[in-house]
Amino acid sequence: MLETIKRVVQTPDLRIKILFTLAMLALYRLGSFIPAPGINSSNVKQCLDGGTTSGGVYDLVNMFSGGALLSVSILALGVMPYITASILMQLLRVIVPRLQELHKEGASGTAVTTQYTRYLAVGLSAVNAVTVVTMARNGSLMGGCPLPIVRDDSVITALVMIIALTAGAMLVMWMGERITEHGVGNGLSLLIFTSIAAGFPTALGTIGQTQGWTVFAGVLAIGLVTMTLVVLVEQSQRRLTVVYSKRVVAGKTYGGNSTFLPIKVNMAGIVPVIFTSAMLALPGMAAQFATRDDGSMPEWAVWITQHLTIGDHPLYMAIYFLLIVGFTFFYVSITFEPDEISENMRKYGGFIPGYRAGKQTRDLLAYVSNRITAFGALYIGVLSLIPLIALVLINANQNFPFGGAAILIVVGVGLDTIKQISSQVDQRNYASLLR
Repeated sequence: MLETIKRVVQTPDLRIKILFTLAMLALYRLGSFIPAPGINSSNVKQCLDGGTTSGGVYDLVNMFSGGALLSVSILALGVMPYITASILMQLLRVIVPRLQELHKEGASGTAVTTQYTRYLAVGLSAVNAVTVVTMARNGSLMGGCPLPIVRDDSVITALVMIIALTAGAMLVMWMGERITEHGVGNGLSLLIFTSIAAGFPTALGTIGQTQGWTVFAGVLAIGLVTMTLVVLVEQSQRRLTVVYSKRVVAGKTYGGNSTFLPIKVNMAGIVPVIFTSAMLALPGMAAQFATRDDGSMPEWAVWITQHLTIGDHPLYMAIYFLLIVGFTFFYVSITFEPDEISENMRKYGGFIPGYRAGKQTRDLLAYVSNRITAFGALYIGVLSLIPLIALVLINANQNFPFGGAAILIVVGVGLDTIKQISSQVDQRNYASLLR
């Protein structure tokens, strides 16, 4: 480990990439503390210090933005609009023929799809900004805090806030792309990683102060065990042997080698958690907007508020778990295509020993994928329940650091970043040996 760090420091271009990445991450965190125009910063601070605030249906967005949402900063929306746009584009690829054609065109098609994703992210950012500004103006964003957080209720102020939040989301998207292009890679993932990691000390400190340091030590122990298990599962994969037959093209021999097709246990990543959180957010959002001027709610809104918003109710936990499992199968069925994989293998002369190219290979890939996805879905579902169980047992919030999307992102991004840096170090060392 120390030798790798030494080699990184001694490599000039890689050192510049790391310093550029750290500078962009620092600017991103700085922007999370700059309040949006029209926001009463002193009242926001009092609401946050008083502990009366609740992220409500925006807990996931607040976690991904490193607390910038509840602070109502210019970067309050964070990376969520672009992530949502990327997921929607993947889903639309199945039903829109034009997107399917772009997917098959390779790099040129990917560039066009990326541009479409950016346009969609702008629209989603504007919609999310309108929702956040509306919730900030009617007081529902800060939960039970009675202090007004918007200085002026005029339409001009609302428009300026919407434009500022939308521009902030686009700035975050730009930062992520710059890190990917000029930094160490995984730009948007590193921004999310930074946001979540920034909230760990506060979350753990709150647990220690409110629940006692014995509970704090227990939480740390559970966290270490959870992270170890997550690393093991995230690195686990089923490897199917693929053999390529020899081919002679223009007098040159190609193929004749053996490789493997890796199928990860968790092929869906954190997408099912995002899907489920978004789906369960809709009823709670509808209940908030149904609140009357006198503070009362219709009966259906009261039922939703009691059962489908906080996360400590058994019904909420059951629906949350089942939706995650269902969305995992749904997402994997879209992104992992046995027909396309088997066709590509047949086209290049590859086959799985014991199975004929075509239908037999396709059926084998579908069978293996379904079995692995079943375990992966249960794994994501159980991991996502950890914050909800902590909410019941130790009165933690849904941003409990050692579970759900938080731990998946922190471990996954950490592993990918280490791999990328190590591969770049090895690549430069190989180049120096060839000189």
